[in-house]
Amino acid sequence: MSKVIIITGASSGIGRALALESAKRGYSVIISARGEEKLLAVEKECIALGATVLAVKSDVSKDGDCKELVALATAKFKKIDVLINNAGISMRSALIDTDASVIKKVMDINFNGTLYCTKYALPELLKSKGSVVGVSSIAGYKGLPGRTGYSASKFAMHGFLEALRIENLKKGLHVLIACPGFTASNIRNTALTANGSQQGESPRTEQKMMQPEEVATRILDGIDNRKNKLVMTVNGKLTVFLNKFFPSLVDNLVYNHMSKEPDSPF
Repeated sequence: MSKVIIITGASSGIGRALALESAKRGYSVIISARGEEKLLAVEKECIALGATVLAVKSDVSKDGDCKELVALATAKFKKIDVLINNAGISMRSALIDTDASVIKKVMDINFNGTLYCTKYALPELLKSKGSVVGVSSIAGYKGLPGRTGYSASKFAMHGFLEALRIENLKKGLHVLIACPGFTASNIRNTALTANGSQQGESPRTEQKMMQPEEVATRILDGIDNRKNKLVMTVNGKLTVFLNKFFPSLVDNLVYNHMSKEPDSPF
């Protein structure tokens, strides 16, 4: 019987790539996102690859939507082997200029979405000795200026997932925190500005970034190998390492790097 995987935020970018790669690997795939049209397009792509697919329109910031997503998945497939908490949103503005509602929205999607989906899927994942994955960022290891809400949400995700891993250490649950580098996806285009509107054009050159397909492959390989953490770039690994011993130096390096973005908010 094929393994069953739930992927949130699956209508584009890393989520779409995860869905397609999972289909290629023989998973039964449950995909969710808020945008129904794009989600159904991904469903068709997965079916074309031979996968059994369930597409569920849902908003992970809503407790009830997450509960329904897991219930529908369990009803159809009778088990859950993998949950990938991929749904996310970014923001780009200095805190002094930012409406508090923007931070709340980022936390609701990035952290609460992970909390709700994991909470409801956990009984099935414990039965299958399956995997919980959080698609995170180096922003969960080092605070990024101009992204206070985003960094907060990823730090929260890290703490939550690490605690979950230790809490279930003797129960066979696998927990992976996956940190891609800057990835060519629409997360920067949909990033929130100080007033909550979408940023639109990305301030970074997408062609020079990691591609979603590479990220998806490495995450699914990490699940197969039951890795605890996955930092995917040399710069990311260097940042995490140096920050343990020279945090003030890394503060300055991060400031200098991020301040060079076009239209930097600080």
